[in-house]
Formats: sequence, structure tokens, C-alpha cells
Amino acid sequence: MLREMRRKRQALSKEDCDDVLYLGTSGVLALAGDDGYPYAVPISYVYDGEKLYFHGAKAGHKMDAILREPKASFCVIDQDQIVPEEYTTYFRSVIAFGKIRILEDAEEKRDAIERLALKYAPDDSAENRRRAIDGGWEPLCMLEMTIDHLSGKEAIDLVRRRPQPYKLE
Repeated sequence: MLREMRRKRQALSKEDCDDVLYLGTSGVLALAGDDGYPYAVPISYVYDGEKLYFHGAKAGHKMDAILREPKASFCVIDQDQIVPEEYTTYFRSVIAFGKIRILEDAEEKRDAIERLALKYAPDDSAENRRRAIDGGWEPLCMLEMTIDHLSGKEAIDLVRRRPQPYKLE
């Protein structure tokens, strides 16, 4: 059972969480690492509105951790503005909790890497993207994270700045 957010007033809506995930360019993937140590790795990703996709090598610490325990969390920081005069930061971030699987099916893998390529090289031609993908296909591993729980939070100062709905008294 995942915990409820303590400061609910600072919670982002599902739509705001989606926006952060769509627009972000990197995040930190947290896994159960070696010898009980957490393993958190910065990584590029793409979000399709339901799932997160990552790429990487077929071997290494990340893959060993996923094969041992597919549960993971992924955090994206959308805003982190330091406000020294207030001894605080105006932050906005999202955390997704879920399970990761390795995409073995060639069509699923191709679809996922094409989404990633389109996100990071949107102005390139389809032919150039295809060539780049084909050139790195053999060592490529694509991962899919199914989201079980999604939460986002922002600084109370940002909450206070949002337009408030008009209340009749």
C-alpha cells in the first residue's frame, strides 16, 4: 500500500502530473540495488499518458536491479527555483511508482524507441531516426514502466499564487 500525501493542498492534479511527465526531459529512476542499497540513476524517458519508457544497455547495474526486483519509482523535477530571501525553493515535481518490464517483442521495442527518438529529435526526418535506431538496435534494451501510483507536489507558495475558484458566501 502506497502512502497518501500528507500535505494534500500541495498535491498536483492528474492533469498537472501528466504535463510534468510529458514536458520533462530527464528524471531519476530508483531501483533496489546491490546489497540492499538503493540505486538511483538519472535517465531520459518518454511518457505516453499511461506508461514510461526508458532505454539502456542490455547489461549492467540497472538491468541486474530490474531483473531482481521490477518495482521502481521515477521522479521528474519540473521546477526548482531557489528563493534565498525566503530560505526556501519553489518546487514542482512528480513521482511515479510502478513495475518495469524489459520489452522483448521487436514491435513493442521498436514502437518505444521511436517514441523516444521523436521526443528528443522531433525536427529530424523519419529516415534519419530510422537509420539511428537501426544502427544501435542490437545492443539496445527498452524498458516499460507500468504506473501503479502517480503523485505530484508543488511548493505552498506556488499553490497560493494559483487563481482560486470564486466562492459564494
